[in-house]
Amino acid sequence: MTNDEATEAVIRKFKSVKQNPDVYLEGLMYSKPITYWDYIQVDTLLSLQKTRTELPDEEIFIMYHQVTELYFKMILSELKQISNHSYLRKSFLIPRIQRINRYVGALTMTFDIMSDGMEVEQYLKFRNALTPASGFQSAQYRMIELCCTDLDQLIDARDRKIVSKTDTLEKKFAHIYWLAGGKHPKTGDKTVTLSLFEEKYNKLLLDHANQYAETNLRKKYTSLPKSERLDEELIDALRELDRKINIEWPLVHYNTAKKYLVAKGETQKATGGSDWERYLHPMYQKRIFFPELWSKEEIENWAKK
Repeated sequence: MTNDEATEAVIRKFKSVKQNPDVYLEGLMYSKPITYWDYIQVDTLLSLQKTRTELPDEEIFIMYHQVTELYFKMILSELKQISNHSYLRKSFLIPRIQRINRYVGALTMTFDIMSDGMEVEQYLKFRNALTPASGFQSAQYRMIELCCTDLDQLIDARDRKIVSKTDTLEKKFAHIYWLAGGKHPKTGDKTVTLSLFEEKYNKLLLDHANQYAETNLRKKYTSLPKSERLDEELIDALRELDRKINIEWPLVHYNTAKKYLVAKGETQKATGGSDWERYLHPMYQKRIFFPELWSKEEIENWAKK
């Protein structure tokens, strides 16, 4: 495109929205050139690590979790595109699922940056300053789950026999699996971690569950023409997504928690107060986004290997 063509294209763009292009073109004369540090907001980004102790490895802990939340935002962006697509086809769906798989894969493969990047002694000291905060409180991760599958697939394994598919969304939500991670294992009472999380995010997550009830990834997949649903590349991508989010990602957390919380022969409590071993290991809950893509034997042996 030549300079004249580019100028004409800009003029047409602003005229199409009933704006005076001369005002915008004149503004360019006085605007400063954009820089990398302004565009990426580097100074702001590097100022977000607010430690609560003087132990240096705490900063590693904060930064890795901030990186994780940015990846979660990327995943949600892809899922939103899928949800909003009116005439979905596998040609649009497959590349976006593959993107999500790369994002989750990158998180899983780089988890040792944090897990091997902190001294056990330092972690066991600064973690007490973080109570009752917990990774359990990541709302974006919960949103990802609600975007990926029907709420029925996220019911606590112990409650699946008492919750019906015809129950209201609110009743199903009251039995969602992650609540188990926020209750005292002996009394069943809500921990402060869960209470604070619900106070801040419960309405947001309920609204999100409603928004994606009919447009989540599983619904979008099952709405495809049969010939496309049976596409081998698409099935492989969805199975990989199930493995990465519901087996590999929980397991790196489980193994890291085991490293830090089972120290010197003594098992420590999680900062949120949960029974972290049964909550984190995926074989107990068997969360599966796309059960129709797995055999009965694969489901029975979920995460056992």
